[in-house]
Amino acid sequence: MISYLQGKLWKVEEDRVVIVTHGVGYDVMVPPIVRATFNGKRVGEDGDEVALYISYYHPERQPRPMLIGFNREAEREFFERLITVSDIGPTKAIKLITCPIHQIAQAIEERNSRFLVHIKGLGPKLADKIIAHLYGKMAKFALIIESEALPALPQDKEDYAHQVLEVMVQQLGHKRTEALKMLQEALSRNPHLSSPEEIFEEVYRNQKK
Repeated sequence: MISYLQGKLWKVEEDRVVIVTHGVGYDVMVPPIVRATFNGKRVGEDGDEVALYISYYHPERQPRPMLIGFNREAEREFFERLITVSDIGPTKAIKLITCPIHQIAQAIEERNSRFLVHIKGLGPKLADKIIAHLYGKMAKFALIIESEALPALPQDKEDYAHQVLEVMVQQLGHKRTEALKMLQEALSRNPHLSSPEEIFEEVYRNQKK
């Protein structure tokens, strides 16, 4: 099974890319948010070096396996959670990831079906089904910071942030939306926090002034 692919960018199409490594070209399907990151990159013999995290599927009715590529491991994990929802297979899930996963995850955690139905191909019934199935399981993805300096939190910091989030919501009475925003701001101010206690201190630092 292929889980990571690195090589030369050979071709870019509307919904897929071809990556050549060790003389073999791999046809990789990509969601819209991933496809957009290939704009402006060189292709062919002098193609840029690229790397993708891969979800590998070989459906029974399909003659060849599907490789689905993501820029981040967290994006791949989000995708694999999304396809656990009934009526959402890999092909549909690829098309639904049209905006950063932290926005979709936060909408699910907020039960914000209004946001979800603005995603092309996602109607009210499917939005409600996604929320019902994934609510309470998306907090770690909602905490991902979208910046070049901090593309994603390491696993241990994701775990710490999730612990802090649950305490803020369940014990301190914050609304989940408010708590997520406070955590995102704290992690943006100081990406070097290394324990739940340090994250708590940073979250409430401004309120103490």
